[in-house]
Amino acid sequence: MKGKILVTGGAGYIGSHTTVELQNAGYEVVIVDNLSNSNADVIDGIQKITGIRPAFEKVDCIDFAALKGVFDKYPGIKGIIHFAASKAVNESVHKPLLYYRNNIVSLLNLLELMPEYKVEGIVFSSSCTVYGQPSSEYLPVTETAPIQPALSPYGNTKQIDEEIIRDTIHSGAPFKSIVLRYFNPIGAHKTAEIGELPNGVPQNLVPFLTQAAIGIRKELSVFGDDYNTPDGSCIRDYINVVDLAKAHVISIDRILENKTDAKLEYFNLGTGNGVSVLGLIHAFEKTTGVKVPHKIVGRREGDIEQIWANPRYANEVLGWKAVESIEDTVQSAWNWQLKLRERGVM
Repeated sequence: MKGKILVTGGAGYIGSHTTVELQNAGYEVVIVDNLSNSNADVIDGIQKITGIRPAFEKVDCIDFAALKGVFDKYPGIKGIIHFAASKAVNESVHKPLLYYRNNIVSLLNLLELMPEYKVEGIVFSSSCTVYGQPSSEYLPVTETAPIQPALSPYGNTKQIDEEIIRDTIHSGAPFKSIVLRYFNPIGAHKTAEIGELPNGVPQNLVPFLTQAAIGIRKELSVFGDDYNTPDGSCIRDYINVVDLAKAHVISIDRILENKTDAKLEYFNLGTGNGVSVLGLIHAFEKTTGVKVPHKIVGRREGDIEQIWANPRYANEVLGWKAVESIEDTVQSAWNWQLKLRERGVM
């Protein structure tokens, strides 16, 4: 084993895929998750894929005593990958205090515990929302693009968390950090054993899209067709979740194997290609042969018009690249939805 990694939010969408990649790379994984937007059955899926069952503790990261108890129970944790957070832009507009509490207190607790338990580094799950709506001169977005006022409480929590990490590292904290700014993760593991399965009504585009395609939802709402984009719908950089997960393994390797002298680094994780919401629907329909009932509705508060990554820095410095095509990615999402129907989940 290469070392023990604590994965917060590890039963969630990106966390579960990252756990698979960590175990495949030889790491021992301890998952903590309060299951507020996930299901413990995901642990079974991880075991089916890897043959290894990760340790799992149902713990809320804002509970300091419970989180400390995890470090006591599993001594020798070398690194942390911190996913545990509320993540829906629109929900954050209506429930800002929930987002500030969950997304900030959880990080504070981890950073406070790390020196006590000699944890060497933390990989933080951040977001391209920290860039706000970049002006045309900053598209595609590099890591040097200006951080702009957040358009939602969710985006603001990511900015604040990044600042907390920066200030903590600057103060002389005895650990390193890599901040990964995601663009838009979609898709599922090729085995269809794990994928995106939010509790309740999906807040993200693709699970709602696949649920509409299979008949669970009446139709998908496209929030606005009057943006300044070729087809009027918002443009995003859709990245395969397994590609994204692999970036976390590379990042943990980079910290624990001392591949960098930098105490704090930032990387944009995207494909470098912008795809509109309507374009993604078209790609899904063309790839799967399944129609997606959808309608155009008004704009949604907090949405950014268009953003996509310049991933060159991550490609060259981190040694990571997104390789999965949009076609294979939407097909994997559909295969996951079909597997859920087969299992009687939905």
